[in-house]
Amino acid sequence: MANVSVYNMEGKEVGKIDLNDAIFGVEVNEHLVHMAVLQQLADNRQGTQKAKTRSEVSGGGRKPWRQKGTGHARQVSIRAPQWKGGGVVFAPVPRDYSFKMNKKEKRAALKSALTDKVQNNSIVVVDELKFDEIKTKRFAEVMNNLKATRKALVVLADNDQNVVLSARNLAEANTTLTNTLNVYDIVNARTLVLTKDAVAKIEEVYC
Repeated sequence: MANVSVYNMEGKEVGKIDLNDAIFGVEVNEHLVHMAVLQQLADNRQGTQKAKTRSEVSGGGRKPWRQKGTGHARQVSIRAPQWKGGGVVFAPVPRDYSFKMNKKEKRAALKSALTDKVQNNSIVVVDELKFDEIKTKRFAEVMNNLKATRKALVVLADNDQNVVLSARNLAEANTTLTNTLNVYDIVNARTLVLTKDAVAKIEEVYC
């Protein structure tokens, strides 16, 4: 088991914690991590692009001139793609970009992403995050104490609104809950900040 330090909100070490190797010590599968990131990005695409083909553009029902004898190239419709105001060749249409990954693959990808953070010393465990009021300045101080000032992802066990709202205006920090934790957010974060309760809940769910 990986043994990492536990810090308080002042950045002082207050103990150690063993991270379960079944989650934080697996063999990293880069392919599954890549697929999980692609899936999330694909799921977020609206797919609402649309352009009209020549059959959908209004007008153009009459042949612009006779077939032969004019000196012009033969034309069948002023709504053909080569005409101004004509249709688009192979026009994009609304579509669904999402694709499926099975549950086992998703779990393996998440464990791989967490393991990678441990191997790169990019995980910080804090004993608790508790604020008496919504205070962005105080949250920034805590992140500075934990040396997690750049692209930090703070994982909480419970939806503590004082913590969530305190972090909302910080460009370099995001918060998430253990039940909404995903591979993309983990990979995108420079530092992963976990509360002890969040570690316990992750191990409970994914072991």
